[in-house]
Amino acid sequence: MRKHKIAAIGGDGIGPEVISAGLDVLDACAKRDGGFALEVTHFDWGSDYYKKHGVMMPDGGADKLRSFDAIYFGAVGAPDIPDHVTLWGLRLAICQPLDQYANVRPTRILPGITSPLRHVTGPELDWVIVRENSEGEYAGVGGRVHKGLPEEVATDVAMFTRPGVIRIIRYAFELARSRPRKLLTVVTKSNAQRHGMVMWDDIAAEVAREFPDVTWDKMLVDAMTMRMTLRPQTLDTIVATNLHADILSDLAAALAGSLGIAPTANLNPERKTPSMFEPIHGSAFDITGKGIANPVGSFWTAVMMLEHLGENAAAARLMKAVERVTADPSLHTPDLGGNATTKQVTEAVMRAVEAENE
Repeated sequence: MRKHKIAAIGGDGIGPEVISAGLDVLDACAKRDGGFALEVTHFDWGSDYYKKHGVMMPDGGADKLRSFDAIYFGAVGAPDIPDHVTLWGLRLAICQPLDQYANVRPTRILPGITSPLRHVTGPELDWVIVRENSEGEYAGVGGRVHKGLPEEVATDVAMFTRPGVIRIIRYAFELARSRPRKLLTVVTKSNAQRHGMVMWDDIAAEVAREFPDVTWDKMLVDAMTMRMTLRPQTLDTIVATNLHADILSDLAAALAGSLGIAPTANLNPERKTPSMFEPIHGSAFDITGKGIANPVGSFWTAVMMLEHLGENAAAARLMKAVERVTADPSLHTPDLGGNATTKQVTEAVMRAVEAENE
């Protein structure tokens, strides 16, 4: 039997709730398949850990994760701790040392879910957003001096390296080539950011020569928001900087019906380190403990993790189960306009997994 070592980090807010639901579903997938098992180790890192120890995770935390095959991550962020403390103390403190430089976020309208866009019923919106995940605006370069004084200065420097840009754009071209439409859109802001973003444009043109079978174009990020809402059918694979893709992927999830359904993979494509898989919805403290968090994002994330682990049959079975459940309006959680609970949706997906092909 194939065994996969999984590090589970529930994190903050609804994170532990949806990760617990995801692990239940993953266990059902493993039992249904019969050919693999998941060996799960739980880590209690996050805001509660910070309140006890003054750090979001212990020293060397990222190194502790190197022996795992994948990381299943819930959410980070708490209303009583500054966001930069929680983000830099946990999520980025894992992604950057483990060089998870490709953040991949698929977006499409699942059965039974209604897009807020008029005349969009499903096939018009089927995207994958590739976010550079290791440098750019989130490189952490900058500083703050003369704090509190009239002459206070704060700087954040967006760092773009040629190797970093080449590898993410090449990854995006390869992903676009693997999809039926073979279409890629490169998003920058090169009219205003005339150094780093112009380098992005130049490198995109260079890399494109390696992929003559891929049709590509480029967009300014502000124009991209209009294209996503007015002409979604013209898009397929999208690549952008750390900041731009962070924003655009939240817009994409909302256009697909809810942040609660959207998955993410933080990949080290070369597999030199474990990759991390997380739903994008955040900690959502306003609904924490109410049992109404939408677990679909964590299930779709689990699909991506299973694919990464090579368990393609189980991944396909789980995705089909998720689509069967979202197609039933009685199993929609409040973010989708329904009244279903996390538990009800989880149990329905598990039943769909167990019943499929029997």
